[in-house]
Amino acid sequence: MTANQPREPLVSFILPYYNLPIQMLKECIDSILALSLRPFEREIIVVDDGSTNSPIDKLKDYEADIYYIRQCNGGLSTARNMGLRIASGTFIQFVDTDDMLVRTPYEHCVDMIRYGGADVVLFDFTETADVPTVFEDHTFTSGSEYMRQKNLCGTACGYIFKKSILGGLRFSPGIYHEDEEFTPQLLLRTERLCVTTAKAYMYRKRPGSIITSLNVRHKLKRINDLKGVILKLNRLADTLPADDRLALQRRVAQLTMDYIYKIIIETQNRHYLDRKLEELKHQGLFPLPDKHYTAKYTWFRRLTNSNAGLSLLMKTLPFMTHER
Repeated sequence: MTANQPREPLVSFILPYYNLPIQMLKECIDSILALSLRPFEREIIVVDDGSTNSPIDKLKDYEADIYYIRQCNGGLSTARNMGLRIASGTFIQFVDTDDMLVRTPYEHCVDMIRYGGADVVLFDFTETADVPTVFEDHTFTSGSEYMRQKNLCGTACGYIFKKSILGGLRFSPGIYHEDEEFTPQLLLRTERLCVTTAKAYMYRKRPGSIITSLNVRHKLKRINDLKGVILKLNRLADTLPADDRLALQRRVAQLTMDYIYKIIIETQNRHYLDRKLEELKHQGLFPLPDKHYTAKYTWFRRLTNSNAGLSLLMKTLPFMTHER
């Protein structure tokens, strides 16, 4: 590299934005600027996904620190894909603009990519900035190895990853649960995965978000989109080498359990549940595979294998969720 050549950023932070309070966006950006990364080591890309009012006039104090892109509204997937298209960093970090990074634990994750040779670092979440500063780290030979042994948190904001392992992988536009489709495929491309207990990402639950919406149409679309993701991953598993196939089959089984759980919680309709279970049978996805992935999975599989167990779940799960 000559003195006149620009340095490649270490990390590109991709921030999809849509109709949020400007203060939340500023706090999100500030949490990135607070990191010890030098200006040439970071790239902050704000993708405005067609907000009603552009926030650009209120971001003048950040002009030297961010790239701002405004596009027609296409949803979270298209905003992230746009960020990936222009990102020049060696590593990528997605950050939802109503959330924040936590400085000390996140800098630990940066050290793991800078000095530890990780392709991907999986970290933990928190709802408060007051978090432990002592971390436990584990290294896996591959993402496939991890997925064969552990349950996966699918959210795309839960890890930092090397851009070069992406290949042509992108988010599918227009669906919910796009993270659940993207993340397993990304990890199957990962040769060196590091997992840390560092609570590096502060999640701020916001009333009115997609996740918290009580709209019936949104509920049914979330359920149907999750089924579509499960079917796609299941088809993909059939094309993979043995170890990767086992890894993805575990994830498919876990997602199928989550799918059944969501139907019970969000519809509380036994006839609808029975119809969806019958559809899963035709796809070879129900009954759930007789595997001992986790105690919760084993318990849930046994209950869903009988009419009495399903009746018990219908009666207790909505009540348990309401009381939680």
